[in-house]
Amino acid sequence: MTTWRRIGPPLVAFVLVISVWEVLVRVLGVEAYLLPPPSAIALAGYHHAGMLASAMRVTATSALLGFGLSMVLGISAGLLLASSRILERALYPYALFLQTVPIVAVAPLLVLWFGVGWRAVAVSAFIVSVFPVVANTLAGVRGVEPALRDLFRLHRASRTATLWKLELPAALPQIVTGLRVASGLAVIGAIVGEFVAGISEGSAGLGIAVLSANRELRTDLLFAAVFSAAVLGLSLFTVVNLAGARLLRRWHPSAKERS
Repeated sequence: MTTWRRIGPPLVAFVLVISVWEVLVRVLGVEAYLLPPPSAIALAGYHHAGMLASAMRVTATSALLGFGLSMVLGISAGLLLASSRILERALYPYALFLQTVPIVAVAPLLVLWFGVGWRAVAVSAFIVSVFPVVANTLAGVRGVEPALRDLFRLHRASRTATLWKLELPAALPQIVTGLRVASGLAVIGAIVGEFVAGISEGSAGLGIAVLSANRELRTDLLFAAVFSAAVLGLSLFTVVNLAGARLLRRWHPSAKERS
């Protein structure tokens, strides 16, 4: 598949949506504070590029920390739950609780426990993004073919050998899927965390940029900050997706067949 076939359709769709947006806003005379045209958003992004880049760097740091915690603890928790049905029944509801609890309601508690700044924001990103990793790891390990498990038992493979040579390779596609989902959720969790705990030692992330633009009724700048957050989320997703695809091609037979 050529590069154009991959990036062409979404690029054409993006240009088409932006063009229609620009024309409709101007033809219908929509007030700029309600819905600015894309040209005004681009101009605001250009004039505040330094501030947005600094805010994106702050948010990216917290999101990456939260995503890293989700990856390590989520995979470990999924493997632990898969090792025992009793553990799964006892602890899985609490993992599900992390997915269902409103992070906006918990964020003030995070400030009390971890203080204002990047620690609370990173924990917010972790809480939002960990469940898909746990759930997909658990589903991947549970989905190992029973015949293969019987083969490993027949050869008296140790628990460690079964984990590294059977369960993890078989669960890898599911784990990568969970990490892809978690990468986008980590950015969302970081920005929501910044709404409450985003300023520390003079640094402010994209969440604070969104709040500031909203208070000043700078809708064009607000859209530029939201677009910057979308770019950050897409960038993290792309990195995880490329790393996952490379890992799957190396370790998983199904990916080799598709390539």
